[in-house]
Amino acid sequence: MQTLDIINDQKQLNVNDANLTGSKITMACMNDWVMNDISATNVKITNANLSDLEIEGAQLGGAYIHNIGMPTKGHPYYDENAKQRPLKFEDCDLNGSTITNCDLSNVELSDCNTTEMKINGILVDDLLIAYNQSK
Repeated sequence: MQTLDIINDQKQLNVNDANLTGSKITMACMNDWVMNDISATNVKITNANLSDLEIEGAQLGGAYIHNIGMPTKGHPYYDENAKQRPLKFEDCDLNGSTITNCDLSNVELSDCNTTEMKINGILVDDLLIAYNQSK
């Protein structure tokens, strides 16, 4: 595979139907891709397999994450036997965030600050108090 080095230069690349595996984007394979110390504001990723994606030390304020999961019926890659692998959020500031119309079955929160957190308009702290009083 030919290597293209761009060092101390400014280029605009138009990449289509390419294998960019291991590179430090329509119809591209970017497995093992690494980005570090970048600005990627207003990036839009659609119809992508981001399995095993790791994002660390990123500012995601204003991010809009939607339609995440396995392909739905009617999608060319739909598989009725496929099961979504769990996601893991750790040391994240989700203060003020909204989670709407999401399947949260089997989700576990541990060691989290749930102050003012609501589920269907009910404070979680109130739910926990009621639960503990009913025991």
